[in-house]
Amino acid sequence: MSHPESPAYNYCALPLAPYACRPDQSQGRIHEEPESTHRTAFQRDRDRIIHSSAFRRLKYKTQVFVYHEGDHYRTRLTHTLEVAQITRSIARALMVNEDLAEGIALAHDLGHTPFAHIGEEYLRNCMEPYGGFDHNDQSLRVLTTLERKYPKWNGLNLTWETLEGVVKHNGPLAGKPHIAVRELQAQVDLGLDTHASLEAQVAALSDDIAYNNHDVEDGLRAGLFTIADLEGLSLLGGLINSIRSDTPGIEQRYLVQELVREMIGAMVQDVLQETQKRLAALKPQSADDVRKAGQPMVAFSDDMREHVDELRGFLYERMYRHYTMRRIWLKVERIVSELFEAFHKNYLLLPDNWQARIREGGVEDDLAGKARIVADYIAGMTDRYAIREHERLFDLYWDLR
Repeated sequence: MSHPESPAYNYCALPLAPYACRPDQSQGRIHEEPESTHRTAFQRDRDRIIHSSAFRRLKYKTQVFVYHEGDHYRTRLTHTLEVAQITRSIARALMVNEDLAEGIALAHDLGHTPFAHIGEEYLRNCMEPYGGFDHNDQSLRVLTTLERKYPKWNGLNLTWETLEGVVKHNGPLAGKPHIAVRELQAQVDLGLDTHASLEAQVAALSDDIAYNNHDVEDGLRAGLFTIADLEGLSLLGGLINSIRSDTPGIEQRYLVQELVREMIGAMVQDVLQETQKRLAALKPQSADDVRKAGQPMVAFSDDMREHVDELRGFLYERMYRHYTMRRIWLKVERIVSELFEAFHKNYLLLPDNWQARIREGGVEDDLAGKARIVADYIAGMTDRYAIREHERLFDLYWDLR
């Protein structure tokens, strides 16, 4: 990988801890290019992600509720921004590189399909005979292959540290890696058997904090459960009682906002205390010391983990498996499965630029290769685009009205 020199490598907003990733010690990029005179390599990574086509499409991708169900629910984009905000707060408190951590947070969901995890499940079923599908791997594929913005290479040509963080933010990779990781690993060693940097670990746990808390708010807004239901949960029940004690007669809309703020604050505080405890025990003197620690450094305490698992179980039963969600699943299965089958059977139904990708790859008669490009096309769709593509193909009167 290239290691271009630039005075911007030394620009950091705050002092960094010894275990932080430093831009002046980056392992560089796969394709050599001149660096900026006023932005660090990690700042440039973050900016490239924000300006990517895949990032813009997150606006109309489902978090839990499909976009037409209301303007106040989280989308994949607003969720990503909330993750990035929590990530920066924790990263600053731990004195690690905020720009790198934020970049990983902003990139971590770029590979999500339309219709959230249920869309991924049905696309994975379609791809099972052809090498499988995983949204984390697809995020890497977006960053290294699918974004087309530079004449000399595909992808965004991000630094090793950002790519490593996207690949390993959930921990070391066990078993046979998916296609994007295999292709990248053939070019550069990502150290798949070690943990990621502290910055990547912060982004991963910030994701947990964001979606658990904001799914509570969205579930209450949708009427899938009530405040009374939440009072039975150990962490939330105590917080609700405390808020009511501090503000007697508080209206429910304000109670919900206070509850979400208090939950996020409690989880962030717990993560900071537990992480600082683990860092004090390990005494890492470099980012590699964190990678080789043999366990994650950024974590909830055992007590908070129990609270989080309890909340996650509640949301799974009362929200993600609610009958209204199941009805959406029925429609999503048809949309994703029928789109995949139609395009895979006859790739000439694809838009011209996607037909060109199949011809350029020489996979017209290769079922697995053709399936991968079809999966790339479907995974990149927004909810509304997938719905419209399905209507264009299967509504007999779509173009005749």
